[in-house]
Amino acid sequence: MPSFYFDIEDLIKIAISMGTGALIGFEREYHSKSAGLRTMILICLGSTLFTLISIKLGNDPARIAANIVTGIGFIGGGIIFRDSTNSRISGITTAAAVWVTAALGMCVGFGKNMYGTGFVAMLAVILTLYTLVWVEERIKRNNQNRTYRIVSPFKNDTLHTYEERFQNAGLNARRGVQIKKENTIEGTWHVQGPHKKHEKVIKQLLNDKEILEFEY
Repeated sequence: MPSFYFDIEDLIKIAISMGTGALIGFEREYHSKSAGLRTMILICLGSTLFTLISIKLGNDPARIAANIVTGIGFIGGGIIFRDSTNSRISGITTAAAVWVTAALGMCVGFGKNMYGTGFVAMLAVILTLYTLVWVEERIKRNNQNRTYRIVSPFKNDTLHTYEERFQNAGLNARRGVQIKKENTIEGTWHVQGPHKKHEKVIKQLLNDKEILEFEY
C-alpha cells in the first residue's frame, strides 16, 4: 500500500494561498470582471504549488519564477481587449490583478522568509482594489473625455456655433474630422471636462431641432 505524507507547512501555505486569491478575486467578481473569484484562487494556488515543487525538487527557484511570470503574461494578455463601442482598452486592471496575485502566490510558496512581504503586499493590493475605486470615479467625474459627432444642415458658421456651446458650458473642445455632404455637414469634437458640464451640453444638443444626427 502506498503511504501518503502530508507536510503541515505545505498545507498551511495552500490554505493561505487560497485565502489570498479569494480576497482579490471577490472584488473582481463583485465588479463582474472576466477573471473573478475562482480564477484568482487558481492563479494564486498554482503559483504557490509551482514554487513548492521547485523547492522540493531542488530546482533553481529563479527559473520557476520566470516561467510563472511568462505563463501569467499569456493569461493577462487574454484578458485585455479593445472595446469597440468606445474604442477604449479594457481589462488592464484585471490583468494587473492576475499578475500581482501570481506574485503573492509565489511569496506564500517560498515560506516564512516571504510571509511578511507577501502580507504587506496583499494589504496594498486590497487597499488599491477595494478603497481607491471611489477616488478613480471622482477623478473621472471631474475630468471626462468624450467624443461628440454632430450632423446638421450646412451653414457657414455651423461648426463654430457648436464649439461655442461646448466652451460656454465650460468644456475644452478640440475639433476633429469634418465631412461635407451636399446640404449637410458632419463634425466631431474631442471634449474634456466635468461630468455635470457634459450632461448640460448634451441636454442642449438633444433639444436642438437643427441637429439631424447626434452621437456621444
